[in-house]
Amino acid sequence: MSDAPLAVTPGEPAGVGVDLALGLWAARDQATPPFFLIDDPDRVSVRARRIGLSVDLAPIDAPEQATGVFGSALPVLRHGFPADSIPGRPDPANGPATVDAITRAVALVRTGQAAAVITNPIQKETLYQAGFTHPGHTEYLAALSGPDVVPVMLLASPELKVVPVTIHIPLADVPRQLTTDKIVTTARITAAAMRRDFGIDAPRLALAGLNPHAGEGGALGREDGDVIAPAVAILRAEGIDARGPLPADTLFHEEARTTYDVVLGMYHDQVLVPIKTLDFWGGVNVTLGLPFVRTSPDHGTALSLAGTGQARIDSLKAAVDMARSMARRRAAAP
Repeated sequence: MSDAPLAVTPGEPAGVGVDLALGLWAARDQATPPFFLIDDPDRVSVRARRIGLSVDLAPIDAPEQATGVFGSALPVLRHGFPADSIPGRPDPANGPATVDAITRAVALVRTGQAAAVITNPIQKETLYQAGFTHPGHTEYLAALSGPDVVPVMLLASPELKVVPVTIHIPLADVPRQLTTDKIVTTARITAAAMRRDFGIDAPRLALAGLNPHAGEGGALGREDGDVIAPAVAILRAEGIDARGPLPADTLFHEEARTTYDVVLGMYHDQVLVPIKTLDFWGGVNVTLGLPFVRTSPDHGTALSLAGTGQARIDSLKAAVDMARSMARRRAAAP
C-alpha cells in the first residue's frame, strides 16, 4: 500500500537514530511523507528534551493510526527496550529489542500496514555481543525475506548511484569471491531495480575494473579480462546496456557521470569513497532485490553526536523521501 505510512526503526538506541527521527518530524513540511517511529515513547520523550526539541508524541498501537496524527504529533509505535539507553554508550542488553524492531517493521510492510522500511543505523559489534549472527542489516533483511532472496546494496544520491559487487569482506578476499556469475546476478538485480524503483526504462550500467587501468590487457591482473569482461558480454546478450570493465580512476568525474545511470564496483571502497565524497549528507543506502522497499541513512550510529542535538537529518530525510517514491512506483507497476 503506497499510501500507508512509512516504518522507521530506531537503530542503535544509544546512537542518533531517535534524534534524527525527532529532528525530521520537527522540520517536516507538506511534502514530508507520514512516518512512524518504532520505539518506546517514554525513551523518545527523554531524548527530545535532552536535545532541546519540543515535539509532541502520539503513542500508537497500530500503523494505521499514524497518518491521522502525523500533522500534529510524531507517531511512536510502542516498542520496549529492557535497559536505559544512555547516548553514546551502547548496551548489549538492548540488542534483541533493536533486532525485534527491524523484524516488526518488515512484518508490517509485508502485510501492507506500512509502505516501506527505513532503518536507522545499528551498532554491529554491540549486536554481535547480544548474539546477532548476520553481518549487518542487508543480510538480516534478506534472511527475513526468504531463502532465494539475493540482496544488493545500492548507494544513491542525486549525483551518483553505485553498487558494490562484494561488500563487507577483506580486500584480500575480493579476487577469490569475485565471479562472473556474481557480477551477472548483481547486475540483473540492479537493472531491474533501476526500471522498477527509479523509473529508468533503459538503465546504463558501467562496470568498474578490479585492477588499475582495468588490468592493462592482463599486465596488471587477469581478473578484468577473465571474470568481468565475460559478465559484460552475458549482460549485453540479454539486452542489458552494460559497459566495461572501465578504469575506476576516470569513472567518477562530472563528464563521465553523464554516460551511465549506475556504477557497479568490484569492492566496497571502490564505489563508496566516490559517492560519499560527492554527497556525504545526501546519500541513501537502498537494499535491492527484496520483496519490499528498504532504505537507510548512508552513515553510522554517530555515537559521539547522540543526545547533543548536533546530528544532521539530511540523510534520513533523503531516505524517507526515496522510500516513498520507490513504494509509489512499485504500487503503480503492473
